[in-house]
Amino acid sequence: MSIFDNLNQPAPAPTASQKPAEGRFTFVFNALPESVGEMKALPEAALDTPYKTAALTVCALCAYAAAPEIGKEMLNFLKGPAPLSPIEISFLNDRFRDGKHVPFSYFAGATPENNYTPARPFTVTVFSNPYSFQNEGWATLHLNSGGADSPRQIKLRLKPSEGKWYLSEQMIMVGVRTPKAADPWS
Repeated sequence: MSIFDNLNQPAPAPTASQKPAEGRFTFVFNALPESVGEMKALPEAALDTPYKTAALTVCALCAYAAAPEIGKEMLNFLKGPAPLSPIEISFLNDRFRDGKHVPFSYFAGATPENNYTPARPFTVTVFSNPYSFQNEGWATLHLNSGGADSPRQIKLRLKPSEGKWYLSEQMIMVGVRTPKAADPWS
């Protein structure tokens, strides 16, 4: 049984690729990882660019929406030496009370009109701007949501001894437009 059964996700093992274009990296996942083991098997799990870590953060938050303990394991992997704090866990639990659709809104094709059902394969684009790399060893990257007018941010930190970029802070679990199915005015 899949933790993403409600999305009628295809059965093949997750694979992903990225395509760079002027500070924009698009990641394509045939299926979303359903365990930290599946996440670690993805090429992006090398965490050798902040873009890869940001893309996997979206996947981990989708898993959190479906199965909080699995999502927590994934996020702790992405956070490296600084696992989720009790405050971060409380924040996520609060956000997911009414917003299980929010992380899916960052995938291509997910809009309020289709209740944030992403197109297949799952595609997410992470991009930088002129201020993304102002401080050495830190990156603030951006993602667009199908339910918001402005980009949202993910902050990452490089661990030089490993050459890996870890999740420091995500600012993507904030409100998006109400899905059509939940909107009493639609």
